[in-house]
Amino acid sequence: MSAEEPQEQEDDEDLRYFVRIGQTDLDGTKSVERSLTEMNGIGRRTARLIAEEAGVDRTATFGRLDDDVIDEVVEVVENYANEVPDWLNNRQADFYTGETTHEIGNDLQLTRQHDINRMKMIDSYKGVRHKRGQKVRGQRTKSTGRTEGTIGVNVEEIREEQAEEGGEEGEGE
Repeated sequence: MSAEEPQEQEDDEDLRYFVRIGQTDLDGTKSVERSLTEMNGIGRRTARLIAEEAGVDRTATFGRLDDDVIDEVVEVVENYANEVPDWLNNRQADFYTGETTHEIGNDLQLTRQHDINRMKMIDSYKGVRHKRGQKVRGQRTKSTGRTEGTIGVNVEEIREEQAEEGGEEGEGE
């Protein structure tokens, strides 16, 4: 049993706990496919395609890969939009440039925020819904999405009021 422990320590020395791609730190203790899905803009299907394109076993631990293999994965992530068909990208026919790209990480969040601000400025239907803080994608609003707190009876509040009323009556007599 003690013979196995040093082997685990040797394995831990080779393990990189964090792998940096772009501006995102990925977990090196997880598989390649699972750790890639932690990035914004990369889902399970995209992660599987990236691992296949880079020639990496998708179930391999990401932190145990060699540096040149990790660099290959980073390169495939950065050039993902050029490798796949247009319908698989998340930014098709950009409003300003007309290009089809695949945004990942912080770029995706910034792009989404710019789109929402543009909709608000031109007062489109979705922009107005965003301004009001209401549901945007056609969901029901009659019974859900209420932000004014609970609609039902607050039992604790009633008990506190009754206790206060009962305490005041006892003091007055």
